[in-house]
Amino acid sequence: MIATTAPWGADKATALLVLADGTVIEGRGLGATGHAVAEVCFNTALTGYQEILTDPSYAGQIVTFTFPHIGNVGANAEDIEDLTPAARAGAVGAVFRADVTQPSNYRSNGGLDEWLKRRGIVAMSGIDTRALTARIRDLGAPHAVIAHAPDGVFDVEALKRQAAAWSGLVGLDLAREVTSGQSSTWKETPWAWGEGYGEQSQPSMHVVAIDYGVKRNILRLIAGLGAEVTVVPAMTPAEDILAMNPDGVFLSNGPGDPAATGEYAVPVIRDLLDADVPMFGICLGHQMLALALGGRTVKMHQGHHGANHPVKDHTTGKVEIVSMNHGFAVDGDSLPEGIEETHVSLFDGSNCGISVAGKPVFSVQHHPEASPGPQDSHYLFRRFINLIRERKGEPALAER
Repeated sequence: MIATTAPWGADKATALLVLADGTVIEGRGLGATGHAVAEVCFNTALTGYQEILTDPSYAGQIVTFTFPHIGNVGANAEDIEDLTPAARAGAVGAVFRADVTQPSNYRSNGGLDEWLKRRGIVAMSGIDTRALTARIRDLGAPHAVIAHAPDGVFDVEALKRQAAAWSGLVGLDLAREVTSGQSSTWKETPWAWGEGYGEQSQPSMHVVAIDYGVKRNILRLIAGLGAEVTVVPAMTPAEDILAMNPDGVFLSNGPGDPAATGEYAVPVIRDLLDADVPMFGICLGHQMLALALGGRTVKMHQGHHGANHPVKDHTTGKVEIVSMNHGFAVDGDSLPEGIEETHVSLFDGSNCGISVAGKPVFSVQHHPEASPGPQDSHYLFRRFINLIRERKGEPALAER
């Protein structure tokens, strides 16, 4: 039983989370009105709720926040991760323990409720998120409908049918829905205190980033290390990418089933491997690189979503605290000879990184740009840039 916890004194709930097994969880609605069907996951991060909700990798998902106080620092225009906000890439729903309070932060330019409305995210507060998280941990990520109606009127039976009928993320290609509509040049560099974001005006190399649902801070970190970045849509052919004469190719994060996106992405990646271009992948990009190399991916029981995941880098022997957001994983046992498992989760032993023997190609499952360590994994971007610099006969950057 998952009970409501909000003592707001309303006669009836204004939001429902209806699970595919018929469970109905009541709460207080906020954000957009209406309803959305998706998979429910939980995220254990204490901060970064705007970045989480705008991460395109969360498309097709409802995020339950285990930290109870969400929204207390408000919202601003800087802390978003999707490249095309108009497409509303990211989570379709959000579940909170406590009611959203008035923001208290010098960077805030508005409250979370209004921001959720503008983004079209259906949200609810006032439920026992610990109980919901425990349910997901024990039984797996459920399919559900989240609904918000200010008048508290719901067709509960219809919502139950919709939740039960949803086919889920397996076999679903969501990269098509969140990718860029056309190629573009990215020059923005990382944020600095008192300065905001910078601009790369003197690039020394060219990186093509294939956008399966890329996050802005990934592009900033690549640009900040001296690259002009060309962002191309997910369906871009290999010959078009190679015609841009890239010094390196980045395979981005993104949502959905990697095997489904791989139907068109894997042949492109294989052609790029044959061209021997330095390549770096993150999250979905990591999974599809593994598919292109002959491995396979599997749906996880509950996924990894949070900013406190320990991962070991076998190439350095170091343990990093990383941010993760994935519901699929590479089956480490499926990797063929010549593919090294470079990173592994210390929570469950799942694969978190690979490299290709004899080629300047590697990838990781986690999000090194999300800075939970805060910079434990930033070296991975320098590792990628150094592969390019080596090809160009330039001295390597210190990985630190």
